Amino acid sequence: MLRNSFIIIAVAVFGWFLYSTFADYQTQTELNKTASYYNTNEAAEVGAANVVTAIVVTYRGLDTLGEVTVLFLTTLIIGFILKKVPNNSVKNQYNPSSEILVTASKILIPGSIILGVYIFINGHLTPGGGFQGGAVIGSAIVLMALADPYKIMSKKVMHFVEGISGFTYVIIGLLGLILAAGFLDNRILPLGTLGNILSAGVIPIIYSLIGLKVGAEISGIVNNIHETETTL
Repeated sequence: MLRNSFIIIAVAVFGWFLYSTFADYQTQTELNKTASYYNTNEAAEVGAANVVTAIVVTYRGLDTLGEVTVLFLTTLIIGFILKKVPNNSVKNQYNPSSEILVTASKILIPGSIILGVYIFINGHLTPGGGFQGGAVIGSAIVLMALADPYKIMSKKVMHFVEGISGFTYVIIGLLGLILAAGFLDNRILPLGTLGNILSAGVIPIIYSLIGLKVGAEISGIVNNIHETETTL
């Protein structure tokens, strides 16, 4: 009885909180000052057709650096927790993957990697970018693990890609401080013509680095989990 009463009270309090939140909600009919500035000046200042891209990797580039750092720390922690214990491992026996999955993976894995690269290279022109493209590449690694449970990617390759991408990202950010107006300022290269693939200054390079770094980190997480399940 006491438990049911507590549940009823908790639901009532939560319902009141939701009601008070939505009752005071007012639809905005115009952009605030910050959003209005981005919308008005982004094309001239940054040269990216995708306004979200311009905000994420230029105006708020430090936030993006923090997000990538959090993902790196997550990968590091998972790798530490799932660290394989040598000489005490017995290989699990997996049932062979279905022929349909194996055959489909031969087409979908290269296609997914190409799609991921396309998404982050065109991030300044179309919806998408480094995080989305990296996630697509990570999904290709998941599919590879499902198709061949005993196949493990080289950690050295993933760590190299992750390290060089992060290092270059920071260097470009510092060049923005030295040569332009701030960290990750994309005007260290010519802005080019709005809408062209070679435009928006250094944004395509920044998003390519983010895509490679995110893809390598997601692949590292999948690889750590997969390797642990295969060897424990």
